Amino acid sequence: MPQVTALPALKELSARLGKDITRTQGAGGNTSIKVDGTMWVKASGTWLAQAEEREIFVPVAVEPLLAALEANDIRADKATYFVVEKLNESKLRPSIETSVHAVMPQTVVAHFHCVNTIAHAVRSDSDVVVAERMKHLPHLRWGMIPYRRPGMPLAREIAPVAKERPDVLILRNHGIIIAGKTVDEVSERIETVTRALAIEPRITSAPDIEHLSRIAAGSEYRLPEDQATHAVALDKDANRIARMGSLYPDHVIFLGTELGLLEEGQAVDGLLEAAQRAGRPHPKMILVPGRGVVVSKELSPGGLAMARCLAEVALRIEPRAGIDYLDASQEYELTHWEAEQYRQKLDRAGS
Repeated sequence: MPQVTALPALKELSARLGKDITRTQGAGGNTSIKVDGTMWVKASGTWLAQAEEREIFVPVAVEPLLAALEANDIRADKATYFVVEKLNESKLRPSIETSVHAVMPQTVVAHFHCVNTIAHAVRSDSDVVVAERMKHLPHLRWGMIPYRRPGMPLAREIAPVAKERPDVLILRNHGIIIAGKTVDEVSERIETVTRALAIEPRITSAPDIEHLSRIAAGSEYRLPEDQATHAVALDKDANRIARMGSLYPDHVIFLGTELGLLEEGQAVDGLLEAAQRAGRPHPKMILVPGRGVVVSKELSPGGLAMARCLAEVALRIEPRAGIDYLDASQEYELTHWEAEQYRQKLDRAGS
C-alpha cells in the first residue's frame, strides 16, 4: 500500500469503533478516506476492531463508481468492478456500503451501528426524538434517511442529501454516518453526537445460568459467552420488542427473521418440532423469559456479536414507543442478496 498520511489515524479510529460493542458489532460498520481520486474503504466481512492488526482496507476509484451509480448501473452495488487492483494488496472485496461512502463528498466517512442511534431510528417518531437530541448541536448539519437496503439503494437515497454536505446522517432502522474533512474532525464528531444520542439502558436481574444450562444440555444450543446477551430475555419489554420483528439489517443477516420463545415448562425439542411442522428453520437464538437466552452452537462470531447488540438496542427502546419493523419484502432482499451471503461466508470461515 502506498503511503497515505492519514491512514494510520483512520485505522486507529476504526479499531476504537470496532472494539466498542455499543457502536460496532462484528463485521458491521465501515470507514473510508478519499485520497487523490482513490477511496480506501473497509473490506467486506472484515472487522473494524482488527484495523490495526491486519490489512482491511480496499482501494476504489471514486469517479467511475459515482458515474455508475448515477447511471443506475448495477455494477455500483458490489463496487468490485471499481477496485484499483494494482493497489489492492489484500485482494478482498470492498464493503457492501462502498457506494454510500462514495456519494458522501467529505474526505473521511464513518458509518457504524450505534445501539443508541438504532434505538431512536427504529421508532415511528424517530424524526421528532432525534431532532430533540440534535438541537443541542446546532453547529452540525444533520439529516434523516428513510430505510433502504444497504448498498446501491441506500446510496441513491443519500446522494441528493449528500450534495448539501451534511455532517451527520441518521439511517432509519440501520445506524449513523458521520463525515468530515479529517480523521480528527470525524473522531471528535463521533464522540459529540453519540453523547447527544445516548440512552440509559434498563437494568435487569442476573440470568438463571443453572436453568439455561439444564435446558440446553444435549441440544444443538448453548449459552452465550457474553452474559450481557441474556438481558434481552430478562426485561419483559425488551423481550416483546425483540420478538415482534426485525429491527435492522444485521439482525436479519446474522440472527434470522424469527427468534425462538421457550415458555415455562416447554422443552427445546418441543419448540424445534413445532418449528419443523410449520416449515420454519430452527431459530438461531431462543429467548427464555425471565431466565436468559440460549444460542445455536453453529452461530458465527458475527452472530454472537449481533445477539449482544439486540439486547443493547432493545433495552434502550422506550417501551411505549411505536416501532417500524422491517417488512417481509425488506427481509427477503437482505437474505437473498449475494453481497450479504459473501459476508456471512467470511464470518463463518473466521469462526
